Parts: sequence; structure tokens; C-alpha cells
Amino acid sequence: MELYPPEPQLSASHIEDLRLASSRLLGSKRRNFQAEMALKYCEGSARCTERVFGWGRNNVALGLEEKRTGMTCIGAQAGFGGTKRWEVRFPDAAEALQDIAEIHAQQDPSFLTTIAYTRLTAAAAIEQLKEQGYPQEQIPAPSTMAVILNRMGYRLRPVVKAKPKKKSQKQMPFLTTSKPTTSKEQASNV
Repeated sequence: MELYPPEPQLSASHIEDLRLASSRLLGSKRRNFQAEMALKYCEGSARCTERVFGWGRNNVALGLEEKRTGMTCIGAQAGFGGTKRWEVRFPDAAEALQDIAEIHAQQDPSFLTTIAYTRLTAAAAIEQLKEQGYPQEQIPAPSTMAVILNRMGYRLRPVVKAKPKKKSQKQMPFLTTSKPTTSKEQASNV
């Protein structure tokens, strides 16, 4: 009785191609591919797949289980990893910043977009948050503050007052008496 399934009769180039294909995939897609190859060439054995292809048998076993149950395991790294945004970490300060920015905001003069332009600079926003009593640990750097204001929908641009467009310019007749003179002509007339 054999403990392991027989090794598949694959050429070294074929094995290398399968390894390359697996390395191009990530997460559940990679595990699914590895499970397919384990079923096709290694009779569903994770150990044989590890020996032949060099893939981790735990990943192959998980891929086989995902294939058997039809449920995909998703890691929590993407959802719970990394630093949270400033607005999430300090919701009170974010709400105060929103109120401050709203005071200084003005709608786009053309009313073509929903973007609110603000005269408030990042440094001025930081100063106003400090005046409201927020501790230094909760106040971001000026460059981060500019990014936060942009994320909230406020563009840090100087607001130009709306100027009405002129309908059309009327053609003025050219007068021959108002022709500009050069400095040589002025000297000869004297």
C-alpha cells in the first residue's frame, strides 16, 4: 500500500510554468489555482503538491477546503491593517474641522460642480482647532490637514468673486485722428 500518491509525470519546464503561473496570482485566486493543480496532477494531496511544485502545503490544503465547501476564506489584514484615517480616529475634531471649513466655504461660481472652494488654509485650520482646545496629539501636520480638507470636499484655492460675462464687444470705428504717433514723428512736428 502506498502512503503517497505517485508523483506526476511532468517535465521540469511544465512544472516551472505552473510555478510561474501560481506566483502571478494572489490570495484566494492563488489557492484556487494550486488546489486545481493538486486535484489534476497529485490526486488532491497537499503533501505531494508541496513535494512536486514547492508550494506550501497549508495553502494548498486551504485551497482544497475552499473548493470542497465553496466558501472563500478572506484574511483580515486588508480590513484591519494599517493606520486609520484621522477622521476615524478623532471624530470630534473632524466634526469641528467640518464646521470651521463650512464657515469659510463658497460654492463654485459657475454652479457646474458641487465642489466647495474655501479660503481657509491648512495652517489657519490648525490654529482654529488649537483655539477650540483640541490637544496637539489630535491635530495633524499642515500637509496632512490639506489632504483631510480635500477628502472632506473642500478645495484649498483662493475664491474669485463671480464676474458677469460680457455679452459681446461692440466694434468701435477707428478714428484717423487718434492714431498713435512714434517718437520720431513727435520730434519732427516740434
